[in-house]
Amino acid sequence: MIFANKEYLFLLLLLIPYILWYVWKRKSAEASLQVSDTNVYDTAPKSYKNYLIHAPFVLRALALAMIVVVLARPQSTDSWQNSETEGIDIMLALDISTSMLAEDLKPNRLEAAKEVATQFINGRPYDNIGVTLFAGESFTQCPLTVDHSVLLNLIGQAECGMIEDGTAVGMGIANAVSRLKDSNAISKVIILLTDGTNNMGDISPLTAAEIAKSFGIRVYTIGVGTNGTAPYPYPVGGTIQYINVPVEIDEGTLTQIANVADGLYYRATSNSKLKEVYEEIDKLEKTKISVKQFSKRNEEFELFAIIAFLCVLLEVLLRHTILRRIP
Repeated sequence: MIFANKEYLFLLLLLIPYILWYVWKRKSAEASLQVSDTNVYDTAPKSYKNYLIHAPFVLRALALAMIVVVLARPQSTDSWQNSETEGIDIMLALDISTSMLAEDLKPNRLEAAKEVATQFINGRPYDNIGVTLFAGESFTQCPLTVDHSVLLNLIGQAECGMIEDGTAVGMGIANAVSRLKDSNAISKVIILLTDGTNNMGDISPLTAAEIAKSFGIRVYTIGVGTNGTAPYPYPVGGTIQYINVPVEIDEGTLTQIANVADGLYYRATSNSKLKEVYEEIDKLEKTKISVKQFSKRNEEFELFAIIAFLCVLLEVLLRHTILRRIP
């Protein structure tokens, strides 16, 4: 809340001499009665009026304070101003094939990817961000949105087995492109994360990359998985047995995708490396645009005026009823 005439607030300082005057007047105006002994009054019950004796003064002072606030014209205002925003639309293309259950990243590749993606989204509160999931086929888990609470909830629900298994990298890119192609954002980005080699889908990864480039969309690719082999949980007779499976990431294709679509390729072999990758992409995608915003103010004096009126009314009632004095 702001005040249009804040200089009137200095009038509140007048309450100080008013309070001092009231204290001095009470001491000098009270009648005295000479008695030989006051012990008899020690056990005399006190009336509730003794506790209300200063109520008119307090109400009057409060009313004066509220009148000063009304004169200062309190106003509420929207926080609109000249500011800068990122102006970036981002689609996260996340591989949810069953190979993402490998546990070379902890607790597994998919959960590690979801955790780091969540941190990335939390660090960009003003961007439109969406999520595409792909395995043997692809679908949009969440379209572009600034409602990141909904977005994070949907990312949390992503799991292996939601769609046909496989790795359709081209379909994942194409699906993300379909969400970004009509965007008016200054910068449009796809961040694709996978742990395998394209083996399904009707669109090849490089064709999808060419389509992305034609719409001015950059594609960053991330290959996730350690070097060599990775422990993979395999169900056997109601139990889980771990087998070491080879890590086969088509780094050549992922690099070509990034080159064609003006992006970069990264390899994440651990949780910390994956976090570093997202942090680097976060630093690269910082396209600032200036936004001119206008302020709208609303007068908010009504409440203070009502309080002042009620204080005056209550003081008058007290003086002419409970605290009425006989001349």
